[in-house]
Amino acid sequence: MSSIAGTKSSLTWAVHISTALLVALWLFPTVGLLVSSFRTADQISGSGWWNAMFPSVQNVVIRAADPDDFREQRGDLYVVEGNLFDGEGEAVISVWGTSSRAIDVNKAGETADLGDGESFTLQANGDYIWSGNDDQISGRAQRVFATAKAPPKFTLGNYAQVLFSGSSTDGMAKAFFNTFTVTIPATIIPIMIAAFAAYALAWMDFPGRALLIAIVVGLLVVPLQLALIPLLKLHLNIGIGKGYLGVWMAHTGFGLPLAIYLLRNYMIGLPRDIIENAKVDGATDFQIFTKIVLPLSFPALASFGIFQFLWTWNDLLVAKVFLIDATGETTVMTNQIVELLGTRGGNWEILATAAFVSIAVPLVVFFSMQRFLVRGLLAGSVK
Repeated sequence: MSSIAGTKSSLTWAVHISTALLVALWLFPTVGLLVSSFRTADQISGSGWWNAMFPSVQNVVIRAADPDDFREQRGDLYVVEGNLFDGEGEAVISVWGTSSRAIDVNKAGETADLGDGESFTLQANGDYIWSGNDDQISGRAQRVFATAKAPPKFTLGNYAQVLFSGSSTDGMAKAFFNTFTVTIPATIIPIMIAAFAAYALAWMDFPGRALLIAIVVGLLVVPLQLALIPLLKLHLNIGIGKGYLGVWMAHTGFGLPLAIYLLRNYMIGLPRDIIENAKVDGATDFQIFTKIVLPLSFPALASFGIFQFLWTWNDLLVAKVFLIDATGETTVMTNQIVELLGTRGGNWEILATAAFVSIAVPLVVFFSMQRFLVRGLLAGSVK
């Protein structure tokens, strides 16, 4: 009896474990990106995101206050007092030094002799006393290398810098709206065209229909890279190769085969009696399409809409080829992140924030419409 179809398999546990592992493989990097986007550069370099809730040991380089503005004369000496952490007292210093070659030569609370009567005393909470003669306590502030244990700290400064900075290399607000400008039309246009084509291939009888269906299926396997250069030359010749219109048309052309295939499979599975009764009542094909087939096909439309939105939002290749703009006015987010990798490759907090801003919208779209995804994909697979 265990081999009868419909009974529970003995390998169900393996399926559950595999599903859990797949979910974890996708979830952990996303959570790590989110946590890192709220951390400072020192925290990211000092510990992994999984240690974000625990104190971390960091090597920091901090300068004392400007001696020309904060020094005080005490007898024959000039003194600068303050706190390396601006009085916040968050980190606890264990060892420190005044040279990058010996950052652990002094312990917290000890005094370093800088020569010729100049000295520097540093406490565990960051309080310091820097003293010396007139020539020594002037000009550039003393630099301190310290190893400190800092408590967990989160900040919104990374998002403020990424979204609202006026710099072309840091600000992504313009690229964010540029991506919407590319994605929304590039999602709606192929859905509108494919819906008409899918209805015709599913319910209208005309010569060459089978051949057209075969061509659509064949176009599904055509590599995107194969058509980029010829299509770009065509766009440049007709004058749409350097703006939004060109990239909209490119995404429409590359997305139509899958759209027509999915929508046709769904529409052909609709009850034939509804279509025939409507024709008997005198409805035209356009009326049947707009008032009956289109509303019933919403799951398939939403399914392709998710695919097309995610594809165009995360696309870099098509945007690089068809959005030719040296001024950066039409730069999309994926291209902006590539520029950040080149100009700010060491600023991991900025890169993590920019990447999470980029994936936030696709995550919202997917989770808000995912209930339609399976219904649309499985359309036509069972009768």
